[in-house]
Amino acid sequence: MTTDCVIVSQRYPPEKGGNASRIHDTAVNLGDGFDVTVLAPSSCYPPGNFERTWKRKQTDRDKGVVVHRLWTWQPQRENPSLLRRLPYYLIFALHAALWLVLNFRQYDVVMTSTPPITTGFPGLVAAAIGTPWVIDVRDLWIENSIALGYISADSPLVTAGRTFQRLALHSADRITVTTETLGDAVADTYGSELRDRVQVIPNGVDINRFSSVSTPESSGSRIVYTGNIGSAQALEPCIRAMQHVSSDDAVLQLVGDGDEVSRLKDVTARLGLEDRVEFVGLVDRDRIPEILDTATIGLAPIKDSPELDYAIPTKLYEYMACSLPVVVTGRGEIKRLATDTDAGIHTEPTPESIGAAIDSLLENPDKRVAMGRDGYRVVSEAYDRQAIAGRLGEVFRTLKTDERLESYTAPDPDHD
Repeated sequence: MTTDCVIVSQRYPPEKGGNASRIHDTAVNLGDGFDVTVLAPSSCYPPGNFERTWKRKQTDRDKGVVVHRLWTWQPQRENPSLLRRLPYYLIFALHAALWLVLNFRQYDVVMTSTPPITTGFPGLVAAAIGTPWVIDVRDLWIENSIALGYISADSPLVTAGRTFQRLALHSADRITVTTETLGDAVADTYGSELRDRVQVIPNGVDINRFSSVSTPESSGSRIVYTGNIGSAQALEPCIRAMQHVSSDDAVLQLVGDGDEVSRLKDVTARLGLEDRVEFVGLVDRDRIPEILDTATIGLAPIKDSPELDYAIPTKLYEYMACSLPVVVTGRGEIKRLATDTDAGIHTEPTPESIGAAIDSLLENPDKRVAMGRDGYRVVSEAYDRQAIAGRLGEVFRTLKTDERLESYTAPDPDHD
């Protein structure tokens, strides 16, 4: 029997970034037995890279998935303030909630992906209608926004946001998280009674699409970073690290866009590193495997912040699938993955430490090959997105079955 599910996400391709690709791969890999509909806003992220549209809804199909693009306000300025972002988040959330109300007979399960927490609005609507609801939590948005300086801890928006997030989490039937650390953080922040609802569904990578096709012995000195160029990434130390890298032909390529691009370009110019740091900009996602396949080292730098303990970015899995040795910074889960395997080097987020880690790999081709092979082994065994989507599918099936059992009324044996 087919399970009809709706996934509500603020990001979806052709937008770039880890969660857009993750939601896409989840939707298309749920496979047989599922009819999947995705609700996403008109393409907007990063701001300024897409033309503004005024169409109420645009619908297309993506590898069997029905994608409804629902209108919302689209900020066009780089690094918009919170007040400029709020209409983008809130209008989409209300539009998605209205769609769920008008189409409530067409689905069995709803999953909403957060951040932003505003996707909880359509989730609460689903719960009120009686539809099983899964919250996919990728990070604690409010706590991270405070830690990264986007909002003050004593702001009324923080108080209101935490109250709303608590209501959403306690109303959901399941809470999926990408790491055990994030699951613990959810329970510690919003109530220990949530632990029974938390289920780890890790991030991962499409192994078939990202597996390296070149020989791992290929020479070169290209250090690559792909993905969001934002506040949570320790990219300035990586740029400064190029002053300490011994290889004269080593080049750092930053592939992607985000709120920090303009500032980091200014840093690069002030340091006179334009010949060693290249801002590639946004590229079609289909090109990422090719870019990684010809790189030498992959960078996954996360700021050393306790609020980011849970984080393992999508790019790290993609590097490993392409047999790239990696240099990572940060604490918690990303440090554990790097140190528990032989896939790369964990280092402090300082220019000197990052530069030394890069040098140690550039100077040792055999070490790069061995790390690349171990990285591929790890992701192929535990982080293939097709298998991960299957685990999420089991969550959906269980909720659908439980809902039917609860709604079933046994016949009265004494009734004639």
